[in-house]
Amino acid sequence: MSSRILQLDPHVVNRIAAGEVIERPASVVKELMENSVDAMSTRIEVDILTGGTELIRISDNGEGMHPDDLLLAVTSHATSKIRSDSDLQHVSTLGFRGEALASVASVSRFRIRTRREGMTAGRELECDGGSVVFNRECGCPQGTVIEVHNLFFNTPARRKFLKKASTEFGHISEQFARIALPNPNLHLVLRHNEKLVYEMPATASQSERIRRFFGGEVSDKLIQVDSETQSVDGQTIRVWGYVGEPSLSRGTRKDQYLFLNGRCIHDRSLQHALGEAYRGLLMVGRFPVSFLFLEVPPSLVDVNVHPTKTEVRFQDSQSLYRQLLHTLRDRFLSLEFSSELQVPVRQKPLETVAGNDSVQKELDLWADRSSRPVSPVFSSSATDISAGITELPRATGSLVRPNLKSAVFRAPVLDALRQPATDPSESMTVEQTNVPGTADPSSAGAELEIATPDSGVTQITPDAVVAAEETSPAVTEAKVLSDLTSGDFCNGNEFRAFQIHDCYLVVAGDDGLEVIDQHALHERILYEHLRNRVLGGSIERQKLLIPETIDCSAGEAAVLVEYQDLLSEIGFEIQEFGGTTILLSSHPVMLPRGNFVRILRDLAEQLQETDGKTSRRDLLDRMLHTMACRAAIKSGQRLAPEEMQELLKQRHLVHDAHHCPHGRPTSLILSRGTLDRQFGRLG
Repeated sequence: MSSRILQLDPHVVNRIAAGEVIERPASVVKELMENSVDAMSTRIEVDILTGGTELIRISDNGEGMHPDDLLLAVTSHATSKIRSDSDLQHVSTLGFRGEALASVASVSRFRIRTRREGMTAGRELECDGGSVVFNRECGCPQGTVIEVHNLFFNTPARRKFLKKASTEFGHISEQFARIALPNPNLHLVLRHNEKLVYEMPATASQSERIRRFFGGEVSDKLIQVDSETQSVDGQTIRVWGYVGEPSLSRGTRKDQYLFLNGRCIHDRSLQHALGEAYRGLLMVGRFPVSFLFLEVPPSLVDVNVHPTKTEVRFQDSQSLYRQLLHTLRDRFLSLEFSSELQVPVRQKPLETVAGNDSVQKELDLWADRSSRPVSPVFSSSATDISAGITELPRATGSLVRPNLKSAVFRAPVLDALRQPATDPSESMTVEQTNVPGTADPSSAGAELEIATPDSGVTQITPDAVVAAEETSPAVTEAKVLSDLTSGDFCNGNEFRAFQIHDCYLVVAGDDGLEVIDQHALHERILYEHLRNRVLGGSIERQKLLIPETIDCSAGEAAVLVEYQDLLSEIGFEIQEFGGTTILLSSHPVMLPRGNFVRILRDLAEQLQETDGKTSRRDLLDRMLHTMACRAAIKSGQRLAPEEMQELLKQRHLVHDAHHCPHGRPTSLILSRGTLDRQFGRLG
């Protein structure tokens, strides 16, 4: 190979540039939609086939291009948006580099049709891998239509690394949202495989555009923020938008949108400011939802930092950090955040998916333990939510639950909190005093066989259950420490325990003290239960009387439909309902009433991140990890003595009770020898 330096061929230059600018089909959609916005379009239509690998078509009604400019349009570093070096200091358009069309044309079969207002005919240009095929007159409406066929056809290595069509379309829909959100004045349409996904009419309301994308579940829980400040040279900097209430959070930062002068950007400093504003309001590992818009004079920001222009450099980033942080904190101080405690009503008998009908083992009792959610109250003036829970009325009739282990769990408050709901529309808050109980007529007079560790199978009649319920103590005002003594349960030290910080159980044993993480242990128990059920094909699911509609993003909807069979194996029955709406007709019975929609969203995020090479078994395992984690007892959740007793008993029935499914330890032991040594008893 010659060591002489040579000028690269323009075609090679464009291929190299395409590697930086065009990473996947979504990159093409981003660049072409930005061009349409810069062309003063009022309507943009995006048509996609097979995740963008077969076809990407962008149609707009903008200014169009002059016929003489078409060849220049697919030439590197040719643009109509800047003229001199000084223009880079005042960039007000989304594009300005002049690289996008040349890069796209070099790695695809590319066609442009365009016509300017007042011209009698349009112009059509076609390229094949960067080489011009023809440039001729054509008939077309005012505006521009760009078609990209067979993306990466001449770069097989790049094409090989593309994900599944649903994953690629998820990225495309995300780029579509990043253009649509800061431009509510545009009429936007997105179709995939000739099916309408989004149609967004122009609106003057930013909140209405957000509602169209994310539904009322998100838009109804948004807080409006707005502030202005002056830069050193007297120019106005405005920060405004919407942020979610603490009850509206996500497992990733995916729903944190930050726009600078209409351009979607990523900025770690401002993300940190957002997180700091929510400090103390969100659980660890949860992230707020936000739609923030920055209006900064172009002279105070450099957008010529990154090839995709998603990273920028602010002249005074610290000042902007403080402005965002103070804006959010001041707004939060004027509000009182509170979360309702959802108390589900009783359910109808469970439907069991095909499997054996043998008596359920001890693990069944804890399958629904987590349907007792206690959400934190984010108000300085609010009292402990448990103090507001008084004795709830008992249900009448001979209701027998298949997974009833002991009459002690018939304490009214525990029974009401534990039961999943039959109707998704039925729920109540702690202020309500009536918890309706409905007896299933088919269960009258029936006898239930219960598996116990000591005596095998025991028969319990409905009358015995009701009698036990009448004599069981009601749960009243919670104590700081829930004490368990050996007399409460059985002889021996194993279940002499108490709860501290509503997070850990301290158990006294012959060998010392054991401190147990209640969430980690319950997560392991639920995971083992779910895994055994799924492998045995007998997962219990709750049919919904009225199917629940779930508004998803386009990417979430696509991936949920693609993995519909896999979701059915773990108890979720879903189907398409048009657009980006999913219809949920059943869910695993172990999930808490208010959590199955959130868990389904988390599963969608997880499936979107798969690379297409993950085995079906590994996917199932990851999904079960997520379900067990979301459904387990939470840190901060106070347990009744009976629940602590049962949790401690159940850990002996699982394969590895020493670690949660994610690998964290479930308990730590402080030995008797260590205690004696610390207190100087060993001399």
